[in-house]
Amino acid sequence: MIGSFWLGLRRLTWRNLLIAIHDALATTFAVMASFYLRFQDHAFIERLPLLLRILPFFVLLSVVVCYVFKLTTTKWRFISLPDFINIAKTSTVLALILLVLDYIFIAPNAYGTFFFGKTTIVLYWFLQNLTLTGLRVAYRYFRYTRALNEVRSNNAPPALLFGRAADVEVMLRGIESGAVKNIWPVGVLSPSRADRGQVIRGIPVLGATDDLADIVDDFSGRERPIKRLVMLPSAFDSDASPEAVLTRARKLGLTVSRLPSLEDSGETPRLAPVAVEDLLLRPSVKIDYRRLESLVKGKSIVVTGGGGSIGAEICDRVVTFGASRLLIIENAEPALHAVIESLSSKFPAAAVEGRIADIRDRARIFHLMSEFRPDIVFHAAALKHVPILERDWSEGVKTNIFGTVNVADAAERAGAGAMVMISTDKAIEPVSMLGLTKRFAEMYCQALDREFMARASGNSPMRLISVRFGNVLASNGSVVPKFKAQIEAGGPVTVTHPDMVRYFMTIREACDLVITAASHALGPVRPDVSVYVLNMGQPMKIVDLAERIIRLSDLQPGYDIEIVFTGLRPGERLNEILFARQEPTMETGIAGIVAAKPNEPPLETLQDWLSTLEKAVS
Repeated sequence: MIGSFWLGLRRLTWRNLLIAIHDALATTFAVMASFYLRFQDHAFIERLPLLLRILPFFVLLSVVVCYVFKLTTTKWRFISLPDFINIAKTSTVLALILLVLDYIFIAPNAYGTFFFGKTTIVLYWFLQNLTLTGLRVAYRYFRYTRALNEVRSNNAPPALLFGRAADVEVMLRGIESGAVKNIWPVGVLSPSRADRGQVIRGIPVLGATDDLADIVDDFSGRERPIKRLVMLPSAFDSDASPEAVLTRARKLGLTVSRLPSLEDSGETPRLAPVAVEDLLLRPSVKIDYRRLESLVKGKSIVVTGGGGSIGAEICDRVVTFGASRLLIIENAEPALHAVIESLSSKFPAAAVEGRIADIRDRARIFHLMSEFRPDIVFHAAALKHVPILERDWSEGVKTNIFGTVNVADAAERAGAGAMVMISTDKAIEPVSMLGLTKRFAEMYCQALDREFMARASGNSPMRLISVRFGNVLASNGSVVPKFKAQIEAGGPVTVTHPDMVRYFMTIREACDLVITAASHALGPVRPDVSVYVLNMGQPMKIVDLAERIIRLSDLQPGYDIEIVFTGLRPGERLNEILFARQEPTMETGIAGIVAAKPNEPPLETLQDWLSTLEKAVS
């Protein structure tokens, strides 16, 4: 306790010193003023010498109390209710100290009667609160008015905020503090009836989503009409009708933006355009970011296929959560360059390396792994397009099966603590070459994991786990970018079958849950499971998805843009499944993740199959 106290003192800056001086002067004034107001004239003069002897010690004690209640280290720019409570606690403790001094030490020993008295101490309590609060509130108001004046002087267009009161309040605080720039809020639209007619931090709630046109029309006659609508996180809830709001806003000529969560947007929140993907999402699983940080922080990480959509996002996440070193293995030079450039601009201090390599090249992968010595390997390299692999199946075998074998064996040889393979829901009772090759890779990792677990004697063995999930919105080759490109070209939008259904999730959520699954497998009590399946919510009909994207482009399906059904392609099925019939499931205790118990042939059998398969491919 004492050690942490001194460590905290060593971290104080000159700003903290100025705050401590302010609080000491505030305490001095509060004591002197309360004494003068209580006694005045001769009684004040008579008590002054003893007061001046006591005062320096009391002021020093007050500095310590202010530090304990975090007044010395609280940033005035963001002062809020918790800080006012701490000020009240500080004043109360100091008043009690005066009471103890007066009744126990001074009255019986030095003065013969009560020196301060109850009235003086009550006066002091009020004055101490006032003096500690006054300059802090004045500074906060100064920063608040300066931030608003900067927005107006920069000719930021008046904006409507769309969301529930809690989100709006956070947004307005960000604007007031200067963290969110170039937004001038003039009103709020809220999907909640309870918010209507209210004022949030001085900004009125002007109505609901149906009132958007009337509000814009009302402001159109003013000097600066409304030009922007900012959609906050709660605006994307299904009951807020985000698609209808977006369509109306576009028809009214408004620029529509969204504010990413603070976790997504880094230290400085920035407005981003509203993407179609934002309006297609189910409610996201709440991620335990501390859990992810505890797994990754300080670790050496390898990501294969780091230039792809999933691989690049995993690279971003592991650096975000504090990986000490990152090695990106990618066989496409442009993709490797792009991900390294992106990480360098976002995390300039991060230790990121990139190497061109093909996971089929066993010697090259072994060399890179042994040289880097990773703690965790995320294996995202794969060939994944179903129709292409149906035709060129041998290439899928070489990459998805033998490439995975190479990565797993190299990771084990290099002493890695875990390898996490990105799998797919198509690996469950597979009907395509993609699913078959991924299922074979899963079985090899399962068998190797079981072998290592059986051989472990007190030590923590290397874990090999596979994480399955379905389609990822906006990933390379996914259906949403394809539909958007077809709409921009004037149509038609092509859908294979009217009854085709798929699961969807965002890249960010999928990658965070992949890392979460790894943290479960590497927990203190290591479970006897090595396949994890992400909960992707309710599946969506592809034709419904196509129609929504067309409407969000301000067009009408069947009138402006035709939808054409092209028929099922080889290797495709109408409905994906999440678990095989012979694959018992197990709850992990983590929202969004279910485990599948191992169900694979012995490692020796798989190695025999690999030998046969290798001869067949060659």
